[in-house]
Amino acid sequence: MARIASESLIERLAAWGVDTVFGLPGDGINGIMEGLRRHQDKVRFLLVHHEEAAAFMATGHAKATGRIGVCLATSGPGGVHLLNGLYDAKLDHVPVLAITGMQETSVLGTGYQQEVHLERLYEDVTVYNEMIYNPVQLPALVDIAIRTAYARRGVAHLTVPNDIQVAPADADPWEHVAPARPPETAPVYLKPPARPREADLEQAAAVLNSAERPAMLVGAGALHAREEVIATAERLGAPVIKTLPGKAVIPDDSPYTTGGIGLLGTRPSEELVDDVDVLFMVGTNFPYTKHLPPPGKVKVVQLEVDPSRAGVRIPTDVPVIGDAKEGLRALLPLLTPHDHVHLQKYQEKMRSWRSNMEALENPKRDPIAPQYLMSVIDDLATDDAILTCDSGTIATWAARHWTIRGNRGFYLSGNLATMAPGLPYAVAMQHAFPGRQVIAFVGDGGFAMLMAEFLTAAQHNLPIKVVINDNNSLGQILWEQMVLGYPEHGVRFNEPWPDFSVWARACHGFGAKVTRAADLTAAVSEALAHDGPALVDVNVDPNEPPMPGKVTYQQAKKFTEAFLRGQPHKASIATTLFKDRIQQMGD
Repeated sequence: MARIASESLIERLAAWGVDTVFGLPGDGINGIMEGLRRHQDKVRFLLVHHEEAAAFMATGHAKATGRIGVCLATSGPGGVHLLNGLYDAKLDHVPVLAITGMQETSVLGTGYQQEVHLERLYEDVTVYNEMIYNPVQLPALVDIAIRTAYARRGVAHLTVPNDIQVAPADADPWEHVAPARPPETAPVYLKPPARPREADLEQAAAVLNSAERPAMLVGAGALHAREEVIATAERLGAPVIKTLPGKAVIPDDSPYTTGGIGLLGTRPSEELVDDVDVLFMVGTNFPYTKHLPPPGKVKVVQLEVDPSRAGVRIPTDVPVIGDAKEGLRALLPLLTPHDHVHLQKYQEKMRSWRSNMEALENPKRDPIAPQYLMSVIDDLATDDAILTCDSGTIATWAARHWTIRGNRGFYLSGNLATMAPGLPYAVAMQHAFPGRQVIAFVGDGGFAMLMAEFLTAAQHNLPIKVVINDNNSLGQILWEQMVLGYPEHGVRFNEPWPDFSVWARACHGFGAKVTRAADLTAAVSEALAHDGPALVDVNVDPNEPPMPGKVTYQQAKKFTEAFLRGQPHKASIATTLFKDRIQQMGD
């Protein structure tokens, strides 16, 4: 058979070390599918059930491995479906390559069926975005796309018209200019220097050494720098606040951490932000500025790999550009040891906070407390388990009751905060790490959006575990409405409550429905021990509030106003709040 242009595309992906493409075929990419078929020994096509899930899988793969994730969709609606997952990659700064089909070049501009100019649609989401007009472009443009995705930590996109896909790989119809051809050697991405400039390190050290009440705020950019973060915290006597995407930077039982920040964070972290005189931000561009110190109140040092993000969130006295691990290694010899009086103050606060959280993990509650559900998963999971999570109240329960210890991982949609990635993330990460336990902790709302991907897991023999925090509602929106002072509206689904365990069994996986706390441990244990995909659907208390670590007067005022204006479930909510308070006091 004659070698077609799509083979050139797939061969170049393989040269970059790409071993999997997540996608859904269609008539707009039949040529690319043929290229994949001819080179299936080099690059595997993982067939999914929705293109949005394919993009989430590529994003999850990139987050967990650090290597580029690749997704494939047909022209028109298939390419449109990719967008939500691609925005997740864009906003969380991970390298992803999206490949889409396009109508034949001879009909472009005629309003042909499914003619959506994806290269225009993708302008906002991409760091590199090109249509292929000539087969000989492909190797060079694949190289540029992947290098750009790595360098700019974002989404690259190539769209290939149908006639180009199946044209001879070396066809060059016009031959006006010699085509750009990459060298025959394996392509590489040369990372920019990771060590910050010496002058910047010295300025940063001067500010940090002057601190009396320092704190560190670490994010996903420091996930590979655990030892260096701990060593810096020890040297400075600085408590460490973790962003939610950076939850796995250091263990949750570390004596240096005060846990998370923001609405899903801890009270000690909120109090610490109000107490510091120097804030050291490492590997984070934390977007929720209302949870950071007021501008000008504290001195700020920021170690950030991307120069465009330094100083974006809060005025920064010393921006230091470099990799978190290399930057901290270079900085440590310049730091003078501090006493731990300030740190010890927050260690005591964390002991109290952890005691309060443990009190909410009550197995005697009816309906089941979501805190207890998360604690059961936490107790039974392995020390190298990966937990994926959706957005919503489940993110609160995971943030506070999923304990990072050993080599555990934690992934969710950070800045986009979209629903539905938890399940596709789990599929991609189980594929990337077949020897590790991968658990998707998702809500009923998010699971219902892309539940077909549980079938994907079964069909690809991926033994993911799915635990559904089923409150038959859109729980986070319910509480957000109330904090605005409005009674809830349109956030609870009608009866009957779903039973997703039936779907799991229909997919030839393990499925269990739990409505009583007494049955929970056995069901989760059986699911984790099952040698294939497993799902446990757990009915939890829909009236359990994801309360912020520190309730402000304004939040309490608006919450009260919602009650006074006719909150329809105020009796149940009040009862739940009363139980929470009693348990934290010790029942």
